[in-house]
Amino acid sequence: MAYPTIDKTYGFKPVNRLDGLPYAGAIRQIPIAPSYATAILNGDTVKVDINGYIVAASTTDSGNIVGVLVGCSYINSLSQPTFAQAYPAATSTSTNMAFAFVVDDPSAVFRVCATVAGSTAPTAYSRAIVGSNVALVANVGSTTTGDSYYGIDGSSAATTATLPVRVVDVVPDTATGNASVAATTYYEFLVKFNTAQYNNTTGI
Repeated sequence: MAYPTIDKTYGFKPVNRLDGLPYAGAIRQIPIAPSYATAILNGDTVKVDINGYIVAASTTDSGNIVGVLVGCSYINSLSQPTFAQAYPAATSTSTNMAFAFVVDDPSAVFRVCATVAGSTAPTAYSRAIVGSNVALVANVGSTTTGDSYYGIDGSSAATTATLPVRVVDVVPDTATGNASVAATTYYEFLVKFNTAQYNNTTGI
């Protein structure tokens, strides 16, 4: 049986909820800040800013990640309503609002590829990082395809409370050794965000 090959990081992909219920495609449409000049790609983490708009969330936004972008809508240069899997930079204006489609359930579990800081190359880690907190790797993705290159840094696994991502489980399908029972390291993991923005009692 052939197993998929992971050639690079690909962002965060919703799988289910922490309680095991399947992901049913639920999203929240949240406006993107007018004239927001940063592209947000499918699978990138996002947050709500102090003005109530969606902006990209970075590696330093522990506790402020509201969810993951899985698409958007905007008015294009021909004044046509457009639905896309990613937000092109500077598309939103005060008259032509863009909306991010965000998986913002604080209990959502995502599949993600492990790597090291500054890299998109998959790196295998053992089950020992399950239960640990890890750092977000916010690589710049492809504005051509709209695909995120975000991942997690498995080498950062620790009990540090400020790390934004919690490792929940391994994904056996792309383990070393083609997911055999002898596999001891894994390229993909199931994760959730530690203190999701909606659960941060400090507020924005």
